[in-house]
Amino acid sequence: MTDTTSQPIPERQKGNLFQQLELDLRLLGMIGAFVILCIGFNFLTDGRFLTPRNIFNLTIQTVSVAIMACGMVFVIVNRHIDLSVGALLATTSAIMAVTQTQILPHTLGLGLGNPAIWLITLLVGLAAGTLIGAFQGWMVGYLSIPAFIVTLGGFLVWRNVAWYLTDGQTIGPLDSTFLTFGGTNGTLGEATSWLLAALAAALAIWGIWGARRAKAGHGFPVKPAWAEATLCAITAGAIFGFIWILNSYHIPKRRLERMFEARGEVMPEGLEVGYGLPVSVLILITVAVVMTIIARRTRFGRYIFATGGNPDAAELSGINTRRLTVKIFALMGFLCALSAVIASARLSNHSNDIGTLDELRVIAAAVIGGTALSGGFGTIYGAILGALIMQALQSGMAMVGVDAPFQNIVVGTVLVLAVLIDIIYRKRVGAK
Repeated sequence: MTDTTSQPIPERQKGNLFQQLELDLRLLGMIGAFVILCIGFNFLTDGRFLTPRNIFNLTIQTVSVAIMACGMVFVIVNRHIDLSVGALLATTSAIMAVTQTQILPHTLGLGLGNPAIWLITLLVGLAAGTLIGAFQGWMVGYLSIPAFIVTLGGFLVWRNVAWYLTDGQTIGPLDSTFLTFGGTNGTLGEATSWLLAALAAALAIWGIWGARRAKAGHGFPVKPAWAEATLCAITAGAIFGFIWILNSYHIPKRRLERMFEARGEVMPEGLEVGYGLPVSVLILITVAVVMTIIARRTRFGRYIFATGGNPDAAELSGINTRRLTVKIFALMGFLCALSAVIASARLSNHSNDIGTLDELRVIAAAVIGGTALSGGFGTIYGAILGALIMQALQSGMAMVGVDAPFQNIVVGTVLVLAVLIDIIYRKRVGAK
């Protein structure tokens, strides 16, 4: 056996800066577009767009669509589409609202503040979303009904099921613990946010250098050490910078005073406390990490991309594509229910129009993020960045005073241009 520990680590041949850093040009283009967008809106709003308060609000407004976009990546990669996600969000939101405000208090006698309320509500909602998603996947996979038709029917069915469950009424107030999943009502505070930032940065650096060691151990070329160190510095800087911005958004003085009064204490003079990382954003980060691991490290993820790349070859190789379809749509339903938790908690109630047009925003986020409609390719981080670009575009136009109809015109135009640019990029890459 050859001793590889004493052999030098093979490094890649020198090229330009981007080649040595091995940066994804598509991702760089999206980040550049997002930065230009933010700077432009900041100029048009006299510096109000890039304030800590607006960035905080932008993040919590993005979460619901971004979580569903993560699931939509798997659906589209597998050469399907799901037009029912907004309606499914509404149905699961209605189920959870009725469960915690009517069924549990009246049937089981659980009073306000009982910790079982939010937990049972969460489990019921997630189970309902998963079952509905699996049912739609079963019709697509085993009955061979096109996903477009199944989910178009689901769009009509589940939106109106939600209406009947609540008689078209707004349901609230929701459980106080349940509301912590929404955003401003649930944050980690400054100290815990800094601690999580340090942990995340350490894990990211460990992952980068761990991947380098694994490549070197198998004899594959690796980036120069300075390039790895640069990526580590950029990653850690982005993490700490994000937390610094969130911590810079301080809780309003009057609200802080009420928080001290509720504890029977007097607020110290001149005290300022930052919100920190919202619980909803932490959930999104967790979903992104888990979905990325599923896509890259599990048999389920490999089967999804293999089937999307060539369905016939995947089936001939022994992959149960029908059962795989059921699993993908069940996962999509689960993420819709999770998004319903966050969306209704952010609004503090269930409203009849919750999730309206979310199906279009979710699909647009995945496509803008680089997911190929022809199947076989897509990334979780791309979908999240796509959702962030969509939300920044809408929020910026609203702050500038652009009418809602024109906002939709701009978003539709951006979606078409994003697909066109992606097609041109893929042709050029394929031509090399």
